[in-house]
Amino acid sequence: MPSHPHAWPADRWNTRPVRARVLAVARTLTSATRVLDVLTLLHPDGVERYFTVNPGSAFADRALDAYLHGLPGFTVLDWEDAVRRRFDLAVACAVHSSMHRLDARLVVLPHGAGYNRLVTESTGDTVSSAGLSRNELTHRGRVFVDVLGLSHPEQLDRLQTSCPEALDVARVVGDPCFDRMLASRRSRDAYRTALGAVDGRRLVVVSSTWSEHSLFGRHPDLPQRLVRQLPADEYTVAVVLHPNVWSRHDPEALLDDARRMGLRLIPPHQGWQAALVAADCVIGDHGSVTVYGAALEHRTLLVATGAAELDPRSPGYAFGQAAPVLDPGADLAAQLESALAQDPTGLREITDRSLARRGESARVLRPLLYSFLDDLDEPRGEPALPPYPRPVPCPDGAEGPTAYDVRGSAEGTEVSLRRYPFDPHDHAPRGFHALTDEHPGDALRYTAEVLARTETHAERPAARWLADTAAELPGLAVAVAALGSARHLLRLRTGPLLEARTEPDWGRPDPGLDPLLLGSAVACWLADGGDPAGLPEHGLTIRTGEHRTRVSFRTG
Repeated sequence: MPSHPHAWPADRWNTRPVRARVLAVARTLTSATRVLDVLTLLHPDGVERYFTVNPGSAFADRALDAYLHGLPGFTVLDWEDAVRRRFDLAVACAVHSSMHRLDARLVVLPHGAGYNRLVTESTGDTVSSAGLSRNELTHRGRVFVDVLGLSHPEQLDRLQTSCPEALDVARVVGDPCFDRMLASRRSRDAYRTALGAVDGRRLVVVSSTWSEHSLFGRHPDLPQRLVRQLPADEYTVAVVLHPNVWSRHDPEALLDDARRMGLRLIPPHQGWQAALVAADCVIGDHGSVTVYGAALEHRTLLVATGAAELDPRSPGYAFGQAAPVLDPGADLAAQLESALAQDPTGLREITDRSLARRGESARVLRPLLYSFLDDLDEPRGEPALPPYPRPVPCPDGAEGPTAYDVRGSAEGTEVSLRRYPFDPHDHAPRGFHALTDEHPGDALRYTAEVLARTETHAERPAARWLADTAAELPGLAVAVAALGSARHLLRLRTGPLLEARTEPDWGRPDPGLDPLLLGSAVACWLADGGDPAGLPEHGLTIRTGEHRTRVSFRTG
């Protein structure tokens, strides 16, 4: 501890008295966000909050610094300034021996689903899990951590081997991040809406940790192949990449094509927890996000096990050996359909070895934290972790596909459709092409069966645009111009102008309708022998997966 700590500024400018100073210590973006989960348990009145970055991680970059400076309610200190000051409490979700320099009572917690990974650069050996090693927890033979939080008693056995002198400060506290996800389940519908999992779509979350052994390290094209092979009206795909991947690479650029095909890319600082709560299925690897997905009882498939970089005694290693496997080279849609039909609780026994005291971490941690804040009383009432905010995917390119390969069939007045985002590099035949007027280039424009204008434009009314389009593209089967969210004007290659609108259904009085989906359904119905003259009388039912939309027509 420093012998001459800097004095704090005079408190005379404060409206409320400062009774405790708490320091959050980060080494990476991952550990920073996990500390924030913990600090939600402290009532802000009377607490002055600071953040610092303990230097030395290969994944600490300017993005981490920018993130910390953007946090409301925190003052960011550089490390050398932080170690010169005295704090009542410091909380870290990753430990390093240099933290012995802090003049504070130090609480350390894991930044994942327990302690599983072998990182010799941190531990100094090849057998200790990162976070449980003597090299990290001691300085000159003395344990400098005041509390070492564990997510499960299983970790005590490994600590007994790796650093037995730390057993006296070890406490099984559960996992506040996982408990926040449990508390967020009531918001699941809102999360699903934010990620486009509406109208019967199932949400597939693709999760990758970092390193060459990870999903993204081994199969970087998997997210794009998923959005290409899964019907766009039946599935939504979101990808969660470990913040360490973002620190060393540019996922927005690497996944740009996939994002234009509808992939939702979750930013590294926030959103993955909500996406995981919203998921129907998780495709992942040995990272904690995949373990959390299985613990939330979502169907889970592994593409990489990461056995080479995991402690073979850890539940993370056991999880990789037991979880069902996805073959990236086989039919992805068929494997997902099979997985979705399986029992989602099949991995519960293994995830229970990572996550003890489920739903109890707030009750354990809050009194522990306040025990170090001598001038503050713990608030009355039951402690609770707040739900996570709605996920917001990365912008730019996330507006979805502008072209599809379409397959379908008609039976009476019901049309069943499957649309696949168009991939110019995939030449496998999948039916006819349907595209929006905003689709770049002319390669598809002159071969498409369906063209749709998805927005209204006062300077060029719908009827005029349809006439101009028919003159430019006489081979089009159907052209559609949006009149609103649920009203559209159609021009068929043969027949009159038609106005279409969706019919209200129970609980959803004004359902919207994608004009490109409408045009594709009409084109499919015409190709199967439908008579345009019958549309105003009978209408159509459009089926995508298990979702149905009833559409009525009248002569325009």
